[in-house]
Formats: sequence, C-alpha cells, structure tokens
Amino acid sequence: MKTQTEPTALFKQKRLNSLDILRGFTLFLLVFLQPVLMALGKALQHPSYQAFLTHFRHASWEGIHFWDLVMPLFLFMTGVAMPFSFSKYREQKEKRGVYQRITKRVLLLFLLGMVVQGNLLALDWQQLYLYSNTLQAIAVGYLIAALIQLHLSTRMQLVATTLLLLLYAIPFLLTGNYTPQGNWAEQVDKLILGQFRDGVYFTEDGLWHFSTSYHYTWVWSSLTFGVTVMLGTFANQLLMRYKQQPPKALARLIGVGLLLLTLGYLWSFQHPIIKKIWSSSMTLYTGGICFLLLALFYYWIDVRGKSSKLNWLKIYGMNSIVAYVLGMVINFRCIATSLFFGLESYLGSYYPAWITFVNYSILFLILRFLYQRAIFLRV
Repeated sequence: MKTQTEPTALFKQKRLNSLDILRGFTLFLLVFLQPVLMALGKALQHPSYQAFLTHFRHASWEGIHFWDLVMPLFLFMTGVAMPFSFSKYREQKEKRGVYQRITKRVLLLFLLGMVVQGNLLALDWQQLYLYSNTLQAIAVGYLIAALIQLHLSTRMQLVATTLLLLLYAIPFLLTGNYTPQGNWAEQVDKLILGQFRDGVYFTEDGLWHFSTSYHYTWVWSSLTFGVTVMLGTFANQLLMRYKQQPPKALARLIGVGLLLLTLGYLWSFQHPIIKKIWSSSMTLYTGGICFLLLALFYYWIDVRGKSSKLNWLKIYGMNSIVAYVLGMVINFRCIATSLFFGLESYLGSYYPAWITFVNYSILFLILRFLYQRAIFLRV
C-alpha cells in the first residue's frame, strides 16, 4: 500500500470528478448511512420504516434490491478507473513492470479482504476464509480485466467479455439448477474452498460442516466479476472517445445502460437474476444500472459543473480502501460509549443507534483529516 501526498489542485486535474463522487457516494452508503439506518430500525419498529429498510438489505435469492447494487458499483468503478493507468502500458513490448504492479495489487487486495472478512486477525485457521469479500472480488475482476486490456484490441475485448458471460452461464443452462444448495457455482466453491469457505463451522469433535444459510459464491463467479469490471472499462472508453462532445458521451452511456438493462431482464426469464452467485443476467442488469448512475453523475458534475454541494463525498471516494477497511474492521464504539454513556438513560432504545452514528462519524473525521492534507492511501 502506498501513501501519496500531493497538492489537491493538481490531483483534481488527473481524475474524473464524477467517478470520485460516485465512489464516495457508494462508500457513504456502506460505512455511514446503511448501518445508521439499520441501527435505528432496531428501535423504530414502525411498519413503514421497516418496509423502507428492505431496500437496504440484500435480496434473499432471486431479484435485486437497492443494496445489491453496492458491490457491482465497486467493481464497475474499478473498471472505469483502469484505462487511465493502463493506456500507457498497451504499446510497451516489455510488460514485466505492469505485471509486477498487477500482481502486487491483487495480493494486497486479497490480504485486506482476509483481514476484513476472512478472519485473518483471529489467528485461528479454523476461522480462516480464503475468498469471501468484496475486495477479493475486485482483485480477481481487476486481474481478468487487466489481462484483457493489455493484450486485446477494443473489439476483441468486447468479444472476450461476451465469452466470459456465456462461459459462466453454460453449466447453469445445462443443469437448469438455480437452487441455493444445488447450483453449479455453489458446488464449485464447496469443492475448491472446502473448509476455508465462508460459513464453514467446526463442531466439538473437530469436524467441519458447510453452513446451510451461506450461499454467496466466489470461484466460478470470478468470471462475471471480470465482466463487471470490463463494463466499467467500456464506460471509460465511451467517455474518452467523446470527451470533446459531452452530449454524445452522455447519450452513449444512457443508451448502453438501457440496452444492458433490457438484455439482463430478458435473459432472466431463462437465467435468473441472482446477486449471491453473480449470474450473467444479474451482471448485465446491474451493469446497466451502473452505466445509468455514471451517466447521471457525469451529467450533473462534469457536464453541468454542479459538484460544489457534493464534493464532500470525495472524502470517502478518494480514500476508498481506507474508508472500507476502517469501517469494516475498526470499532470506534468504545470511544462513543466513553463520551456519551450518560445519554443511555435518556435515549433508551435509541441509544445504540446514537452510538452507531458516533462510531461512523469518527471514521468520517479521520477520512476528512486525511483528505484535507491530501493524504491518499492506494493499493
């Protein structure tokens, strides 16, 4: 991980404002708004509020909730950012340097993913999960997309991405099994990850068992992780092709987004939209939404220049790895309870929600401190 300090004005010139703000918006949802809303929901049992909270929970199996868009957005935005750094390597015959850079980034993201969700810090091999986190999905998607971009023309990149979608879907189309327990991706994960799969538990006699409630898949789903990252890359290519013609760039983003939405929806009648296994139809459908969200942010921020009230989101977006890891790993509630324990008798059932709010506010202040000093940690 590299710490980079540079003048903010210079840094702004090298980045797409809408991308930083969209990334910041996604991080704000993940490490502030959603946990605070969910904590409040434990105290506020009003039916309308509980119905509202369903949008901030993952779909149990088929279908898409608002909250199911967060992880696809992370992978998509990784793809949007990639061409900025990869364009200079395409023409180089000697690619050892970029391979080293790719390998380093993939390994660091995998390691951080094990810290966040793989129980690496438990120092107990019986609790160790090898592949179970968004950062690791980003790492694998990034690796696939990097190899495609380095070695294939734009047209062949599109062909390769389509082949990945089809390759993922073939076993499902052949078996027709989309059940949580019996689908192809589930079986591949169990076979390859074994006792190091997330959800595995050990009994007192030392035997391990697969959880009957954990159905996220990672190994076979790596194919469509790569597709989601490549969709972000294609979005960047559209923006760069029409960078002197913003209306055309915007129209292309919206057009592709609507096309992907339509294709994903139509394919879902045969190949269902299931986020937990990252099905091909889900990849297309959420990719379409990502295109439309990028179009919205691009229009409002880069075309209209209406970013002044949204620039605070860069506090999250320009230190996204720090925001994610700290938000998932470090618990600041001990500070919150030390400062506000006297409020418990007054707030009653709302006290835990207040502590959650303070916890993530402390994280925001740390990120703001780094942002104001132009300190950005990169992987």
